[in-house]
Amino acid sequence: MERPFVSAILPAFNEADIISNTIKALKRIEEINEIIVVDDGSIDNTAEVAKEAGAILLKQKENMGKGAAMTEGAKTAKGDILVFIDADLGASAEEARKLLAPLLRREADVSIAKFPKADKKGGFGLVRRLARWSVKYLGGIDLESSLSGQRAITRQVLNYLGSFDSGFGAEVGMTIELGRGGFRLVEVQTEMTHKESGRDLAGFIHRGRQFFHIVLVILRRFISSKRFARL
Repeated sequence: MERPFVSAILPAFNEADIISNTIKALKRIEEINEIIVVDDGSIDNTAEVAKEAGAILLKQKENMGKGAAMTEGAKTAKGDILVFIDADLGASAEEARKLLAPLLRREADVSIAKFPKADKKGGFGLVRRLARWSVKYLGGIDLESSLSGQRAITRQVLNYLGSFDSGFGAEVGMTIELGRGGFRLVEVQTEMTHKESGRDLAGFIHRGRQFFHIVLVILRRFISSKRFARL
């Protein structure tokens, strides 16, 4: 049986300091055939660094948000399997090999990375609890890692989804839809690490944006459900 073609997609915004290490780590995974970086309107030299590291580069003229970058990368990807990776994973991106394994064995349609416990305190868990509740209530599945941006999906799943919710609600929206669609999802324990937001102003602003985007995802699903119920 011919081995599936695998595309890695990295949405990136101002990650010039680490994206090269992330790309190099992905290159060490022999199953990955192409690496696509979607520069989401960075104001540093993320695009130049990514191109120099050997990635296929797509550039957004302005910052459109993570979901839009994921959608743009998926349009270009040739893969039978697509693995979405955050640009700030650095060397730990090599752990993406663990995400590919269940799909290559045809045991799952989607795999989602579970991270080890954070080294420092972040927020108070409100965003994480909201994400988990919304996926369980609207998608019918209970997952610990609904917020994780590290996930592998099959081409069939991509065709079903079509595109992703905008901003930081992309993963939650995707997981809700996959639960509704009856796809096989697995969570995979990894040793991935990324930049951790702390209990400072920048961290609270980031989590506030996450919370707002997830609320928008929930509202869209409620509205669409009510419209469907009236038909």
